[in-house]
Amino acid sequence: MAQKQPLHPDNRARQARKVLAASFIGTTFEWYDFFIYASASALVFGPLFFPNVSDFAGQLAAFSTFAVGFVARPLGGIVIGHFGDRVGRKHMLVFCLLSMGLATVAIGLLPTYEQVGIWAPILLVLLRVMQGIGIGGEWGGAVLMAVEYAPPNRRGLYGGFVQIGTPAGLILANIAFLSVVTLVPEEHFLTWGWRVPFILSAVLVIVGLVIRLQLEETPVFADATASAPKKEKVPLIVVMSSHWKSVLAGGLTMSSTAMIAYILIAYILSYGVNILEVPRSTMITLVLLSSTVWLFTCLIFAHWSDRWGRRRVYTLGALGALVWAFPFFWLMDTRQLGLMTLAMFVLALPLAAMYSPIAAMLSELFPTRLRYTGNSLAYQVGTLCGGAFVPVIATTLYQVYGTSMAISAYIFISVSVGLIASRFVPETSRISLESAGGGTSGVATAVAR
Repeated sequence: MAQKQPLHPDNRARQARKVLAASFIGTTFEWYDFFIYASASALVFGPLFFPNVSDFAGQLAAFSTFAVGFVARPLGGIVIGHFGDRVGRKHMLVFCLLSMGLATVAIGLLPTYEQVGIWAPILLVLLRVMQGIGIGGEWGGAVLMAVEYAPPNRRGLYGGFVQIGTPAGLILANIAFLSVVTLVPEEHFLTWGWRVPFILSAVLVIVGLVIRLQLEETPVFADATASAPKKEKVPLIVVMSSHWKSVLAGGLTMSSTAMIAYILIAYILSYGVNILEVPRSTMITLVLLSSTVWLFTCLIFAHWSDRWGRRRVYTLGALGALVWAFPFFWLMDTRQLGLMTLAMFVLALPLAAMYSPIAAMLSELFPTRLRYTGNSLAYQVGTLCGGAFVPVIATTLYQVYGTSMAISAYIFISVSVGLIASRFVPETSRISLESAGGGTSGVATAVAR
């Protein structure tokens, strides 16, 4: 069979720009789907799907269904990463978008507990698992499309375009919920209003599919396939036998980032509305604005990770999170809008610094033939350990100790673990992508700057 000719530099540059746009837009839509569930679990799923328990137990149950998506994410990373390493990145990204979008629309059409009884929460959990599998494979593929197309000295920046899809999706999700909360009366919000953001996902899926179907496979993967056409039968086994240290260190580094993110975008909604008794629309607006800070600073930190190194930028963010762990809740507890805004804006900065280099950092830990499986597994295990149970843990800590300082201590300890783990992640910003993770020769070569 004739091998496909390599892309001309001009064509590769055009394709790279298309990939960046597609990675950002597709990832934004996928995270929109994921985050509207976070908002709904904080605001409506308790009374609608778990009405026969106390408010505390209902909120805990709703947050537990939120956590189920995280439990499914490593499964998605493993299964979709397996096929991504064997058949390519593009096809798996299309599959992820479809599975995520269909599950999200279906959630918007679900009957409640009052209508079908116990089947309502069961179906909710099953669809959340489907969401988790989709997003579990999405991140790794989108990152690889960007990073494997990037010039050697811009992998951090290119990966940053995928990373800003997270706050962009969060912004879209909060705009959708804020619009519904503002325009729909309370009694209608709990009956049909909350469903609108989920059903609107159908439009986003169509747009995302049109964009992703136009992409070509990455040159790095194509070259690796041409030079070594025999692929690993089960990439997961090779990753866990030869690269388990990278999975562990990278996953723990990611876990602290996930914890900060889900304090800011999931738990704080419930805390503000239920504990501080701040209006729902005000809390959604604060999350929306702090997500905007996260988005606009993420690319700056991603660019700095190319200049100064992944670990330095991550460490800068982690130290900032440690410093702000206690002042964050001191300011939130004042119930003064200006101080609450300051608290959330400042926390968004260390989050951006920790999150922005993760895309390139995890991708550079694994060789091309294992990269989809490896980076997906490290990322999803990290989000499972650090992010899945944040709302549940934070809600329980406040219930037991009656003070937000217990949650601040939880933040401080979690970030400290990530900071220690990052010391075991090698600095990879100066190596060639072909030699990452040992490459084919096992020797990492420096990239000409």
